[in-house]
Amino acid sequence: AFLFTTSIENNIAYGNPWARETRIGQAAEYAQLHNYIIGLPAGYTTVVGERGASLSGGQRQRLTIARSLMLRPSVLVFDHSTAAVDAGTEQRIRAAMKRFARDRVTLIISHRLSSLMHADQILFVEGGRIVERGTHEELLALGGRYRALYDLQLRPDDDRLEGAA
Repeated sequence: AFLFTTSIENNIAYGNPWARETRIGQAAEYAQLHNYIIGLPAGYTTVVGERGASLSGGQRQRLTIARSLMLRPSVLVFDHSTAAVDAGTEQRIRAAMKRFARDRVTLIISHRLSSLMHADQILFVEGGRIVERGTHEELLALGGRYRALYDLQLRPDDDRLEGAA
């Protein structure tokens, strides 16, 4: 997503310029960005550089998540939206998003299974085609491609077969 050379507040409120400060702050809290912002000398009025150059990749991602929440869409699409944040921040964002997305259709596109495990339905796409579909538990039991990716990303080392690299 594109960031503008303006304040963090204006970047979050883009598309909803009449938004109140409380709503902007709430969106930043959901996106796990509020504490970072209030720690800045100018807070929400801090101007980000061109395309958000003064922010880290994870901060840019969280700012655009906050912006998307400001619009209160009926459908949310997150395309690798937490790829640049650490696992702990991702977990906190997911927990906050679960509350926000309660009455919305939410599509999450990710290679990180931790972002998808709690979805109602997971589609495993390969070569542009859906090759597996189900819940996390159903896909693990299937023992296919999703299970192989799970074993690579999330399975504890002590659960792996002995002698496996």
